[in-house]
Amino acid sequence: MNKKTIIYSVVGLLTSGGLAGLLIVNRTQAQSSNTLPRPGTQAPAPQNSMMTRPDQHFIEMMIPHHQDAVEMTNLALARAKRPETKKLAATIKRDQTREIQQMRGWYKAWYGKEVPQVAMGTGGMGNGQDMMGNGQGMMGNGQDMMGNGQGGMTQNGMMHTDLVSLKNASDFDKEFIRQMIPHHQMAVHMAQMVLNQKTRPEIRTLAQSIIKSQTTEINQMQQWQQAWFK
Repeated sequence: MNKKTIIYSVVGLLTSGGLAGLLIVNRTQAQSSNTLPRPGTQAPAPQNSMMTRPDQHFIEMMIPHHQDAVEMTNLALARAKRPETKKLAATIKRDQTREIQQMRGWYKAWYGKEVPQVAMGTGGMGNGQDMMGNGQGMMGNGQDMMGNGQGGMTQNGMMHTDLVSLKNASDFDKEFIRQMIPHHQMAVHMAQMVLNQKTRPEIRTLAQSIIKSQTTEINQMQQWQQAWFK
């Protein structure tokens, strides 16, 4: 297996839309520098894509995030030694495969096309801004996606899931849990953020389900960490 390292940006939820929003900002700036505004007029502020199309961008980023988890669980079902790990992996694979299928169906019905491939390592806005376009961090207060500056984040604000390290880990169960906890935490925060937007009821229901189920699984894995790997 070739080395596969999947990078998730803290601002990943806006990869495609964020770039479009950045182009709008740049175009507005260029126009303002070449043309003096007429007295009494004010150019409208550009709309952030997360604010205008939260459902679309949530699906575009959550599907590859789920797919990554499914790949991790496939490894766990083949390599994990503890029955608890295998059982959890089977549950994650079942639930997230079903959710991927749901989201693909919604996307096709709502937008008339298949879900595009997303370059998840591009950093969303591509300029160090957060998903709200203000440089304050994913949570809007200088914190990272985890809300505490810890757990699966590199120094440049990216989330790193290393499937090669997982596959080759001497203690697979330990490495699986070590990587899956922050992976779940990211999904929970993505879901929490989309709930703060005006979204379709289907997306709200899915986001609430992700928060509930994955928070429960995080707590279980943290308990195993304490009991198994002191």
